[in-house]
Amino acid sequence: MSAVSVVTINKGRRAHLLRLLEGLSRGPAPTECIVVEMGNDTRPVPTTGFPVLRIDLPSEGLPLAAARNAGRAGASGDTLVFLDVDCIPSANLVAGFDEAVTENDGLVCCEVRYLPADAVADDWAAERLDQVGHAHPVRRFPKRGVVPAEKPGLFWSLAFAVRSATFDRLGGFDEGFDGYGAEDTDFAFRAAASGVSVLFAGGPHAWHQHHPSCDPPLQHFSDIVRSALRFQARHKIWPMEGWLEAFAERGLIAWDREDILEVLRSPTPNEIAAARLHPDRPF
Repeated sequence: MSAVSVVTINKGRRAHLLRLLEGLSRGPAPTECIVVEMGNDTRPVPTTGFPVLRIDLPSEGLPLAAARNAGRAGASGDTLVFLDVDCIPSANLVAGFDEAVTENDGLVCCEVRYLPADAVADDWAAERLDQVGHAHPVRRFPKRGVVPAEKPGLFWSLAFAVRSATFDRLGGFDEGFDGYGAEDTDFAFRAAASGVSVLFAGGPHAWHQHHPSCDPPLQHFSDIVRSALRFQARHKIWPMEGWLEAFAERGLIAWDREDILEVLRSPTPNEIAAARLHPDRPF
């Protein structure tokens, strides 16, 4: 296995981070794990069989693009594995990603199975998480091997790997996306325009740990609108159409699906609360 750097970004998800590190400890270990701390968490983490390096990037918001770039800047591996902090890696994730990236110069995504609330206990077993985890209905992964994604818009930054040289050649994530939303789709679109494909790998996978969320994500309303405008100006199409449609239906934005997106008002606290997903819903 080549030198593999796992990069994760964290803000207020310490319990999830500890599970991520535990998952990495159950399989062939990475060369290092880079943790970008956006929330000033300086508490030590348990000892692992690999170095855990912390990078401080305190922020009031969620500068996801800048945080991932900071993680890459602190990484030394030839293979970069980006894993969101709420994901637990399967035992074969690091080795499987490394093999796929060694053989394929692309953005390699793996399947992520969404867990219901309270699915992960101290004695969690991979077989049990596989049983209760829900596959994403839109993204279809092969049983084994690597296949091209149907379109770059299916890229997700939850769990993907890329050669560090390729990441650098693409310029990393665009930090002009300074909050939540579309920064990963922009990265995939720019990659595709440079001849770097989005690929789906079968075998290695991750489990997404449950946390409170909204559908639509009204708590990120301002970030999503700002990111959508930046994306449309560059790529001439709208990202996150389902969310924008939900915003328009609630009278939050005026949107003609062509070139007009105007904020009419912000969601109220009651509207955000009403959008909270029931704990039994995986997504």
